[in-house]
Amino acid sequence: MNIKTAPWILLFGRTVLFILIQSIFAIGFLLTGSATAWEDGAAWWMFGVTITNLICLAAMLSIFRTEGKNYWDIFHIQRGTVGKDLAVLLGLMFIIGPISYFPNIWLAGALFENPQTTLDLMLQPLPLWTVYIGIVLFPVTQGLVELALYFLYVMPRLDPRPFPDLRPLLLPVLMLGLQHFAIPLLFNPSFILWRALMFIPFAFAIGLTLHWRPRLLPYAAVIHALMDMSFAAMFLTVAY
Repeated sequence: MNIKTAPWILLFGRTVLFILIQSIFAIGFLLTGSATAWEDGAAWWMFGVTITNLICLAAMLSIFRTEGKNYWDIFHIQRGTVGKDLAVLLGLMFIIGPISYFPNIWLAGALFENPQTTLDLMLQPLPLWTVYIGIVLFPVTQGLVELALYFLYVMPRLDPRPFPDLRPLLLPVLMLGLQHFAIPLLFNPSFILWRALMFIPFAFAIGLTLHWRPRLLPYAAVIHALMDMSFAAMFLTVAY
């Protein structure tokens, strides 16, 4: 992958991968005779995200090596500032927490007669043993890839202007938020709009945080993984 074009490819390619991998799942179900192959493939979105994360991780490991860098260095905790960073992060959580939660609820209420519909569409029955695997792999790979890709890899390479210039934030924030329309991709206009917009405020808040203080990434990645793990655990309620 060309070093100059790689950030652009990963910026948009991550969303393309979500759709491509869901399509592969759907083809598999179609070949088994399913009459609802696309919806059946969409039910496995947690694993589609995991596979996408592994592909993106492999790509970034390779790109960083080509640049003479080590990808894992961006997760390095600066011991001299741990106390200060944790205090800042704790304060920011009181802002970012509500920003990540309430747009979800408000949009669901505005777009759906019954907001529970959104959860029903997201959580489709999966075999119990696969759910246990997903509860581990999905959040761990999310923590290792998502925020790092958009804000520690793509953002400074597309536009190196430092904080407080916010222009470098725009594309990574938009793509981090909009990518969710494909997780999973269901041809329901209200669902697509809900998924595309629900995380835009969160994306801006976390992107602004990491643009201002990149060394907070390790802590943000752990919190992000725990949030995804708590959602993945909800699949236990519909597993068979």
